[in-house]
Amino acid sequence: MSENKNGGLDFFSRYLTVWVAACIVIGVLVGQFIPAAPEFLSKFEYAKVSIPVAILIWLMIYPMMLKIDFSSIVEATKKPKGLIITSVTNWLIKPFTMYLIAAFFLKVVFKSLIPVDLASEYLAGAILLGAAPCTAMVFVWSHLTDGDPAYTLVQVAVNDLILLVAFTPIVAFLLGVSDVVVPYDTLFLSVILFVVIPLLAGYLSRKYIIKSKGLDYFENVFLKKFDNVTIIGLLLTLVIIFSFQGEVIINNPLHIILIAIPLIIQTFLIFGIAYGWAKAWKLPHNIAAPGSMIGASNFFELAVAVAISLFGLQSGAALATVVGVLVEVPLMLTLVKIANKTRHWF
Repeated sequence: MSENKNGGLDFFSRYLTVWVAACIVIGVLVGQFIPAAPEFLSKFEYAKVSIPVAILIWLMIYPMMLKIDFSSIVEATKKPKGLIITSVTNWLIKPFTMYLIAAFFLKVVFKSLIPVDLASEYLAGAILLGAAPCTAMVFVWSHLTDGDPAYTLVQVAVNDLILLVAFTPIVAFLLGVSDVVVPYDTLFLSVILFVVIPLLAGYLSRKYIIKSKGLDYFENVFLKKFDNVTIIGLLLTLVIIFSFQGEVIINNPLHIILIAIPLIIQTFLIFGIAYGWAKAWKLPHNIAAPGSMIGASNFFELAVAVAISLFGLQSGAALATVVGVLVEVPLMLTLVKIANKTRHWF
């Protein structure tokens, strides 16, 4: 996600929700009127992974991984409170509150509106979102709240390292509780494909480019080549996903809203927990705000990828993760405004 010269979101990023909605419509129309397209794409699959979608997801994640400087983690030991809040909120609280909130709404409150099997798939998608706290997009939210960029880097780096270890067992446990059968090896393979490989590629690229051409070239020339690549990859992925999801959406348009409700509640809850905790611990605002944003937003690229890998492009789980994409930007911009208006609390 790129910024304009004044430091805010550029036009393309600011209206991301509009582009997402447009891609959903385009995808649905393609699925309805050009069914040969999704049928053709469905031939390119390996171990439940859509090859075209995998390529697009790598395009999304690689630019994010380029921005992470893991060498700065050592410095964070001097200010551990922000890391403790971020880590505990993201990994000991967020996945489980997401499960409880989503299960309550999808299986209890909306029981008469959503078939049982489909509710389980939607819940699985929500769990994948809840177990994947945001990574590089936090840099944008941090900038908009005048966050400490160096510390934000550390928070994101630590979060990614925990993600490598904790994502698979947490998701497997919660999906098991949800009575959804999970091929554990497929889930682990998804983390390798969509986290480990792009993370390693980003680290090696960063190290090589900085060593050969310098940090200034890397930050001001090389990284700028990837402006909007993440968003373009995301939008093209949505067109493909919704070309498969068209029938489900046309038959269940209300489900989009029903899925969004627990996701929205969860977002505000997690932000409130981390932000309130940071205030209680008297952390500076430039650490508290971005730290709270990491848990409130989601690494939806990973969630979408794993949902597709485990349950398929046409699954309710994939649809639920995409609804997470749809509500992400407006929700996060709202939280940015809240953080900026409460700066005086700190």
